[in-house]
Amino acid sequence: MKKHNIFKVVLITILVLMLLTWILPAAYYQNGYIDQGRIQMGLFDLFNYPITTISYFGYLALYVLVVGGLYGVLNKISAYRVFLDKLVATFKGKEKIVLSVLMVLLAVLTSVCGLQIGLVVFIPMLISLILLMGFDKTTAALAIVGSLMIGVAGSTFGYTNTNVIASTLGTKITSEMISKIVILIAGMALLIMNTMFYIKKAGKTKKTTKKTAAKKTTKSAAKTKDVVVSKDDEYVPAKVSGRKKVTVWPLAVMICLLFVVLVLSFISWSGAFNVKAFENATKSVLEFKLFGFAIFGKILGSVNAFGAWTATEMIVVTVLTTLLLSFIYKVNFDDMIDGFVEGAKKAALPALVVVLAYTCLVIATYHPFQLVIYKALLGMTKGFNIVTGSIVAIISSAINVDPSYTFQSVLPYLTSVVTDKAAYPVVGLVFQSVYGLTMLVAPTSIILMGVLAYLDIPYTKWLKTIWKLFVELFVVLLVVFLIVVLV
Repeated sequence: MKKHNIFKVVLITILVLMLLTWILPAAYYQNGYIDQGRIQMGLFDLFNYPITTISYFGYLALYVLVVGGLYGVLNKISAYRVFLDKLVATFKGKEKIVLSVLMVLLAVLTSVCGLQIGLVVFIPMLISLILLMGFDKTTAALAIVGSLMIGVAGSTFGYTNTNVIASTLGTKITSEMISKIVILIAGMALLIMNTMFYIKKAGKTKKTTKKTAAKKTTKSAAKTKDVVVSKDDEYVPAKVSGRKKVTVWPLAVMICLLFVVLVLSFISWSGAFNVKAFENATKSVLEFKLFGFAIFGKILGSVNAFGAWTATEMIVVTVLTTLLLSFIYKVNFDDMIDGFVEGAKKAALPALVVVLAYTCLVIATYHPFQLVIYKALLGMTKGFNIVTGSIVAIISSAINVDPSYTFQSVLPYLTSVVTDKAAYPVVGLVFQSVYGLTMLVAPTSIILMGVLAYLDIPYTKWLKTIWKLFVELFVVLLVVFLIVVLV
């Protein structure tokens, strides 16, 4: 099962859900629990639903393809490799510290801005940087996937990850803020500790292998003790040959600008901080008229204000970045197209995995068997129970893929079972944090499965690597939940 491992895992997940539609009756909640009987998924549905998925969530797959195209073009720009090499040279001897700082930065950005999807535009570059620093593919996956999911689990002002909870339960975005920060800090500490342990263990394994093999290590590898040397050249841009001077600063400026735009556009200024400045500014620009003609509104078309951006807007920004960098570095049109196509091909499998993962959501929506499970579990105890609530949160997260759909699938019904509104902040904390935890291992986690598909890391290998962190984080969450309930 090594070849196309991730693709097979997601397909098996779809088949399991298909089987459940035959076993479990369907039900939904609308001012009451409504039993629909069994609504089985048929063979033709197996092929039709991915098409339906594309019509609803195809923009996410397109975003992945466009990001791949950007890096395909960057690989034809010699300044990109020089830029990465300069960063690696700057970090020399401090690789583990830099990796730890990177994980903290990604987690905090996700927690505050809800950036786990937006940051996809930087994932290939971060992978290349981590590999060039001497770490292996699994370390790169741990650092990136781990930090993003820890950020989701400890979401503070990440409105896209918390707005459905707040609107359904009637809580505030600041509810249980201290608990969220504790989860974020504890999660980052556990992630860094487990990643460093993996690096040390993998480094020892590498050294043992080297003793019995011929000496083929590079000078840089000889100087690094516990860091694994990567030979994954396909994830790293080709090294620049010759002595021709390469100008790096335009590329560095463009990357910084892209990062600033990403952060500004995904922070929920209005929803989280009640700041209307960007909405007002966008409205003024779009409505500005020159000789009675709304020139900017016509040129820009439909565009959301900063704070309400999604992957759709990032597609446009990514394409514009690709074109501008090609112009700055004088990449001719044919080379740009070739590079874009090559990069998109490399991103094709992760994009397909995104479509198939969201197909699971389509199945669960068209054949709503899951509420039967939640009713049985939540009915085992009176009121809200942390254990059964956490189990329901794990199942709903794995089935529904997206945080908004996850919370919508169960919270309306849960409020009919748990009528004590004083418990709702804890309920929101449980579902938010357990969702992030689940996405560390779920075969429907688009960030996880996309990264594993891109790096060609088998799903079983990932589970063997991540299980300790998963258990440790789960224990931390239960302790936090208990403290909140008791206090």
